[in-house]
Amino acid sequence: MEKDVKKTRSLLTPYWKQIILVSTLGWIVVWFNRTALTPIYPQLSEYFGGASDAQIGAISSFYFLGYVLMQIPSGILVDRFGKKTVLIPGFILFGLGTLLLAMSTSLEWMYFGNVLAGIGSGTFYGVAFSMTNEYVPTKYRSLATAIVNSGTAVGSGIGMIASSYFISERGMKWQSIEYVSFVTIVVMVIIFILYLHKDETKTQKEVHEFPQEEKMTFKKLMAPKMIGAYAVYFATCYAYYLVNTWLPNFLETERGFTGATIGLATSLIFISSVPGALFFSRIADKHSDKKIKLVVFLEIMAALTLFLTVMSNSKSGLLIGLILYGFFGKVAVEPIIISWLGENVSRKGLATTLGMFNFLGMSSSIIAPSLTGMISDQTGSKINAFYLSVIILIIGTLIFYLVNRKKSGKQIIN
Repeated sequence: MEKDVKKTRSLLTPYWKQIILVSTLGWIVVWFNRTALTPIYPQLSEYFGGASDAQIGAISSFYFLGYVLMQIPSGILVDRFGKKTVLIPGFILFGLGTLLLAMSTSLEWMYFGNVLAGIGSGTFYGVAFSMTNEYVPTKYRSLATAIVNSGTAVGSGIGMIASSYFISERGMKWQSIEYVSFVTIVVMVIIFILYLHKDETKTQKEVHEFPQEEKMTFKKLMAPKMIGAYAVYFATCYAYYLVNTWLPNFLETERGFTGATIGLATSLIFISSVPGALFFSRIADKHSDKKIKLVVFLEIMAALTLFLTVMSNSKSGLLIGLILYGFFGKVAVEPIIISWLGENVSRKGLATTLGMFNFLGMSSSIIAPSLTGMISDQTGSKINAFYLSVIILIIGTLIFYLVNRKKSGKQIIN
């Protein structure tokens, strides 16, 4: 019966379009959960007896610790057992961790709950982007990846605004936002059960398109061009997760923003990132041989706009900087890097490759929140942490450019 329903649904809407919708919703849920607490760090500090910035920043670091540690195992499990088999138990664990987070009465339990939530949600990255690379027609692939990745911006914006308004301004308990997040995770599990196919088979066209599909080895994963991709993604994520975790607090404590305006100002990044991602991904699809140059351009612009943002002492200048950083930043560049990887890596090990890529790139998300908190505790300001992220962004971009400057086009790593 379930198979007949899915077959009928596929006739009405192609499966690759369903994949885009489900994956986008999945990212909205994941990122709502990730960002819901960041605008209310002062409230959390007060709730936990005057916890330091480093202790509060560690809440996010522990989430990303679990998330990052899951990337390589998740990729291997997906390649071996299938996407749906891995994803549903992962999201159940994600929900349990979020529920524990909402019930926490100490920072230690917050850390533990967030580790579990990170491990559970860590199953999603490889599944979402290997599905877009596997099922979406080549001519739409970068655009499809951008649409899916835009779910991160939408979820972040909702999380930031909802938390700022209902908790900072309306005085609701911070736990309420976590209970809402738990409900959205449960809904997402139901959607995965109903809409994802368990048995995934490649079409005859795909088999001929990629005739040599060997398993990825550690040597292939550590090829120079792969290291370049890891480096630029590490730098991209460092800046982005620093902004995600500490920008609301920076705006409140060092730039005079208050209440719901904190979430609204921060959400400008996510609002502007959606058109940026769609615009540049369309260019990447039309000029696939220019993806390396496009990545370098976007990273340079992201570094420049982030630098100008934190330098600005005027609110209007800062808001313009946030909009531009969103337009050129992570959400815009990530789909192009992922699409480039899909063109340069054998599909049989794509989930494993994406797992390694996300593991090494996202390891920066463990470092950034806690290191920024420590810099703030030592210096009384977070501005030096933002400058550090700009330097890291430039270094990562330079490495990516140097290892790819003589290479262009599709080169499958076998």
